Amino acid sequence: MPLIVVTTSPRIAPGLLSHQAWQVLRTGPVLTAAADHPQLPYLAEAGVEVEVVEPDPHGLARRAVGETVVWLASSTSEAADEEFMRAVGHAAVALDEPPLIEVVPGSYDLPGARVLDLVAVMDRLRTECPWDRKQTHESLVPYLLEEAYEVLETIEQGDYSALREELGDLLLQVVFHARVADGFDMDDVAAGIVEKLVRRHPHVFGSVRAESADEVNDNWEAIKAAERASKGRESALEGVPMGQPALSLAAQLLRRAERAGAPEALSAGIGQGVARELFDLVRRAGDAGIDAEAELRAAARAYSARVRAWEKH
Repeated sequence: MPLIVVTTSPRIAPGLLSHQAWQVLRTGPVLTAAADHPQLPYLAEAGVEVEVVEPDPHGLARRAVGETVVWLASSTSEAADEEFMRAVGHAAVALDEPPLIEVVPGSYDLPGARVLDLVAVMDRLRTECPWDRKQTHESLVPYLLEEAYEVLETIEQGDYSALREELGDLLLQVVFHARVADGFDMDDVAAGIVEKLVRRHPHVFGSVRAESADEVNDNWEAIKAAERASKGRESALEGVPMGQPALSLAAQLLRRAERAGAPEALSAGIGQGVARELFDLVRRAGDAGIDAEAELRAAARAYSARVRAWEKH
């Protein structure tokens, strides 16, 4: 006789189970160790009786020898579930006639489902942690900048094993700000960027054709210009963050102005002395398709390596 283990995801609304899981659950008897399992009310409503028992690996394995037993695994403690089922497996193998153990996914995560865990954890931290509770958008700004630069650092170093962790730290800042916000939440943030991406990719989600990256970029800029006009924004420079590093700021202003059709003469003679030379270098770098900020950072890294090597001698 088999022992059928039905697994469910805490990130999927309870009651939404696969057809196979419903068929198995109706074969009975159904056992679980979780008295607060979120599926229990829905199973009761469907007429499926579930017996809450103490987790006994040996007893469960022996019972499955004589009859078909359905085990409803916990949906909130994956680590404890794995440990328990491992113990059940060992107990079953030790029997003279071990039962067949089958796993039936009742529900499973879609890609991105673990972001729901992050939202839930952040909600609890905001409610129960004194430090998290007192934070504001303004107080979190240094951490947002720090995490963004740490992501940049791992990419520049080619340390992609560390990139995963740094992206997680940066994602935390996004979720944190969404939780702090008054008037919108993480769903609103996600909905906004989804709508924007769909709107600005008509070649993917609509009937517009774009055969090259340049055509995609041209469409993107045209759509952005139309959006600015619809919102009553008169300048192509609106939305440029003036607090960013000076080289990248100058480069973004030049790009925006060029796309708006501003004559190159407007950038001539800007500033005095070194400032004028720097601005001209940024313009020349842009003309050559070079990121001035990245180039200077690379040069700074090379200089840092030379200094460190010199210090060792």
